[in-house]
Amino acid sequence: MPASIPEADGRHRASAAFSLSFLSLVFSITAFGSSYWCEGTRKVAKPFCKGDSKGDLCIRFNSPEGNSSQAVQYIWETGDDKFVEKKFHAGIWHSCEEMINEEGEKCRSFISLTPASDRGVLWLSIVAELLYVLLLLTGNILMSVEMCYYSSVIDGLKINAFSAVVTVLAGLLGMVAHMMYTTVFQMTVNLGPEDWRPHTWDYGWSYGLAWTSFACCMAAAVTTINKYTKTILEFKHKRKKLERSFRIQYKFPDHTAPEKVCNVYVNSFQNTTDDPTHALRSLRHLATISVL
Repeated sequence: MPASIPEADGRHRASAAFSLSFLSLVFSITAFGSSYWCEGTRKVAKPFCKGDSKGDLCIRFNSPEGNSSQAVQYIWETGDDKFVEKKFHAGIWHSCEEMINEEGEKCRSFISLTPASDRGVLWLSIVAELLYVLLLLTGNILMSVEMCYYSSVIDGLKINAFSAVVTVLAGLLGMVAHMMYTTVFQMTVNLGPEDWRPHTWDYGWSYGLAWTSFACCMAAAVTTINKYTKTILEFKHKRKKLERSFRIQYKFPDHTAPEKVCNVYVNSFQNTTDDPTHALRSLRHLATISVL
């Protein structure tokens, strides 16, 4: 038989929540392992030209025998002309900067650059990021189990509720972790080593990806909670309609009899995977339940 509208809507919501949660997991892992949370430039003094090296990235001598220790060396560059800007990028684990007159980058541990007073906050940020990824993974597993297999509708609702709680907790941890790293980086810019402090800097694509992961995580949590709430409300509404149908069609001597019959009907779904919110197609089924 074709799936009813509530069933199809529930599957669409579950698929949307799983897709958002999976995107959030991929974005968080990518951002956590990258070193482009912040990018900028450092202003450093130009090195002396060595050998035949020429150009604007090193300081030249006025004598062809500039490499001789006895030669009088003059530096013509003055003011800002004797400085060069080097690009750098930093993440949770590493900070890398380009090398002058050479190919490649020179990387250092960002933890070693952090002031000692803020190193504990950085470690808390790292732990929070790891828990964020772990909870996202748990939420993805629960959502996939809910979509692919569950023994009964009631078990499906329980899995749905638990995945919603896990996803919300993951989002809160991710938000706290991102904010703590932002604070630590700003303190490192002001109090870090002199040979590292940037001249200009801004947030990079990894930082934006981390917050995009947080947004997808919260969207997945809202979708999951909405699906659970809608299922419960529809179920209660159908139950009230069922009780009213019993009162109208059948004259029970006991006023609580319709509610008891509804409880029998509800308990019948403990071992089935059918949608409990679908409308009954005839009152003959109700009559059968009432006889039971």
